[in-house]
Amino acid sequence: MSGYDVDPQILLLRRQYMQLFEPEFLAWPPAKFLKNEDVQKWLYKHLFEDSSNSRLPPESYQVRVLKQLVTKVENVIASSEQDEVSKELTTCLESFVARGIPLESQAAQEEAYVTFTCLPEKYNPDDNQSEPAITLLERRHLVLGSKITGFRTWEGSLHLGSYFLTDPGSLIVRGKNILELGAGAGFLSILLAKHLHANHVTATDGDEGVVEAMKENFALNGLDDQEKVRTGTLTWGRNPWETWIKTDCDANPYDIVIGADITYDKIAIPALVSTLHQLIDRSPKLIVVIAGVVRNAETFQRFSDECVQHHFAVEEIKFEPKPMRQQKSLFYAAAMPIKILSITGPG
Repeated sequence: MSGYDVDPQILLLRRQYMQLFEPEFLAWPPAKFLKNEDVQKWLYKHLFEDSSNSRLPPESYQVRVLKQLVTKVENVIASSEQDEVSKELTTCLESFVARGIPLESQAAQEEAYVTFTCLPEKYNPDDNQSEPAITLLERRHLVLGSKITGFRTWEGSLHLGSYFLTDPGSLIVRGKNILELGAGAGFLSILLAKHLHANHVTATDGDEGVVEAMKENFALNGLDDQEKVRTGTLTWGRNPWETWIKTDCDANPYDIVIGADITYDKIAIPALVSTLHQLIDRSPKLIVVIAGVVRNAETFQRFSDECVQHHFAVEEIKFEPKPMRQQKSLFYAAAMPIKILSITGPG
């Protein structure tokens, strides 16, 4: 099986797997594929073989998926002439068991590679090109017992990324200078710089440790050219023009400000809107695009109300998340409402 003739249902499984999608929700290929020995070999090579993949998920996750895969294949071949699972898959599982895999609770505290497939809305696969992707090192469970949420990518960022991958969304950012607030692990800024042709991207966060981790993710994606991208710490509520932001904006005047998953803390909202006010006051034509999961309607409404009090024009961009079973890339839960707001200055 060559890369370009692999069935979309098999590619879908790999995309979900590389994004560390919960095994219980993986979209498994139909039985006709699972019982095919060539398919099993392809799955081994692209999901579990170290020599072919330098950025695989943690072994604890690999084992959970591999056990389910082997069980499903065994169930499929039980009533067919084929009488065994491929040697590659069984040997791999035996090797994991023999080595002993860290407990899930231990592995949860470690850094893990997470690869997001970033297919444009109208994606035409090219025989000679791999799928556009972003790989991040995340500490996905570090937020437990902590207020720092920036070491992983959240649903609002994936939803806004999905919007930017549409034709109308990509037009907003193409060729523009962009400032991201609360950039966290860096997914959106990397997407804009690496795949969506932004002119310059400045990614900021309020936590120095998050910014350092973000820098590693930029380098991981080949974005360590400061002519194209820049990262730094920015504290909301303080005058950004008295910080390094002034020099950065002088060199690359911001056209767009973006932020995702940054409106969940009611206490931080006044400082956030104050920063937006200071940015818009200096650049009246600035466009602000904010996305967030509406976990608390009152908190999200407070953000909108604060913007209106500053005489900003606030409009909702109509872009509904697809149900999980219809998602082909950038997989995320859509059970709660996710909104995208476009904010501009008065006049």
